[in-house]
Amino acid sequence: MDNPLKSWKMHQRYKSTRGGKTQKKYYSFEEALFSGYAPDGGLFVPVSLPVFNGENQKGEHQYLLWSKMTFPELAYDVLRRFISPTEIDDTNLKSICDKSYPAHAFDEECYIPIKNVGSSSLNIAELFHGPTFCFKDFGMRPVINFLSYFAELRKRPTTLLVSTTGDTGPAAVHAVNDASNPLLTILVHYPYGQISEFQRKQLTTLQSNYVKVASFEGGGDDMDAPIKHTLLGSKNDDKQRGVGEGGRMYCGINSYNIGRPLVQMTLFIWIYLRMAEKLGLSPGDENSPIDMVLPTGAMGNLTGAYMAKQMGVPIGMLYCGVNINDITHRVIERGEFHQQKIKKTLSEALNVEVPYNFERILFYLTGGNESLVKEWMETMDKTKQLTLNQEWLKRLQQDFRSASISDDEMCNAVREIYEYESYLVDPHSAVAIAAAKKLGCLCDNESSSSSSSSSSSRVNQKADNELTTLLQKKVALQKRVVIIATASPCKFEEAVTVALGKESWNKWKYNFFPPRAKRTMEMEEVEPFRYQWDHSQYSTLEEVQSVWTDKMINIVTTNFGE
Repeated sequence: MDNPLKSWKMHQRYKSTRGGKTQKKYYSFEEALFSGYAPDGGLFVPVSLPVFNGENQKGEHQYLLWSKMTFPELAYDVLRRFISPTEIDDTNLKSICDKSYPAHAFDEECYIPIKNVGSSSLNIAELFHGPTFCFKDFGMRPVINFLSYFAELRKRPTTLLVSTTGDTGPAAVHAVNDASNPLLTILVHYPYGQISEFQRKQLTTLQSNYVKVASFEGGGDDMDAPIKHTLLGSKNDDKQRGVGEGGRMYCGINSYNIGRPLVQMTLFIWIYLRMAEKLGLSPGDENSPIDMVLPTGAMGNLTGAYMAKQMGVPIGMLYCGVNINDITHRVIERGEFHQQKIKKTLSEALNVEVPYNFERILFYLTGGNESLVKEWMETMDKTKQLTLNQEWLKRLQQDFRSASISDDEMCNAVREIYEYESYLVDPHSAVAIAAAKKLGCLCDNESSSSSSSSSSSRVNQKADNELTTLLQKKVALQKRVVIIATASPCKFEEAVTVALGKESWNKWKYNFFPPRAKRTMEMEEVEPFRYQWDHSQYSTLEEVQSVWTDKMINIVTTNFGE
């Protein structure tokens, strides 16, 4: 098997986590980007990862150079290592990065400010100052611009098929609209009644020739199979699913698409650099890693952070905060990657039955063992269950810890931080804060990040008022921990109102609601297409998914052409 950490080569190629089919093992960036899923059902990963060990190939200190770059410059420097110049030359890659991150589209000059929340000194990295108020603006905009570049280069009509439980859809449709390329269109789906009013209006108020929106009756993951079936290509017809000549192609841009975790690596390198700067650490010092706490759904951000860590960026423990749809917690805590039905929560963007990026994490965890990953994921595909043995569970727990957070715990975190620090977080970021509390990060304890996972169940039994006590006493968060805040609270009126009450929400809205967000709420909506589930006619999910697949293709051909 290939070593995923061998020396970086300029002519980067991609392969499947499952090894690929015998007739073709390696793919260009363009092929991997447009394919979404690999032909064998796996996910694309780079054949090799560069290793950053202080100095670059010119003998310059890599981290010091990075520390002086703007965000678009850093994005270019990182992505250059994953995209061959024969596919996108320097001039066009720089242009794509600049177009993806124009200063006027972001509310903060530094793009991702790290806030000290009150006297308690919680380090919170705010990833929500982009056009749609969430972290996915950072990952989505370059991916859309890459797709637009190749669509124009090949003169090839391309339609993006997307399923969203919250933030992916708005970021995608606005990026496609901004690209304004008639060859690039999008059909985005959301589960009816399971995203916030603001997120829905971000989709339904955008009147664009390049965008169509549909809702479906079902769980958050129920459109994944129809989309995957279509992307895999109408029986692997390359003219429809991958790079080739001829008719319309379909592409997926949820975080199974390799473009997303590649771009999102830049976020965690940037956050690491800003934390090192803030704490007075020498950038790149492997003896002073930064622990990160992430709200975790499909594991796209987690994968980006883990890939950065694999390349030598001094990232320490990765803490995962999940809601009661807690497959991620169960696999990290007990090795049980077992699919269960989605339960409705107030942190809806984290409602995931099967986080597809866990396959990439397993790939890097095993050192690129394609045959083992294939065996594991085929077992998961067939039985809906994968159980890691103790050896692999221990290896997983060396890099990851997790906590499952109920709606009550999430609301408590929102309420307590707002009451004691006058700082409002969205429900998903609150899940991460509550997880940090459960996992022992909210204490001045140097051993907490390295403690074994077996202790987490004991930590989780601490009194519910621990966060309140810490905030009252102004106890500092462990020095080298940063919490990732993924979305603005302006998107989640319903959840925040449950946590704080209507009066507090109205007060915050009056004083702090972003003007751009207010304009969105005031705009008229366009009725989306609707995928219904007639239970008298279709008794199983598989049956109705087949109908939805046909309807999806019909919407595309009717509105965007053959």
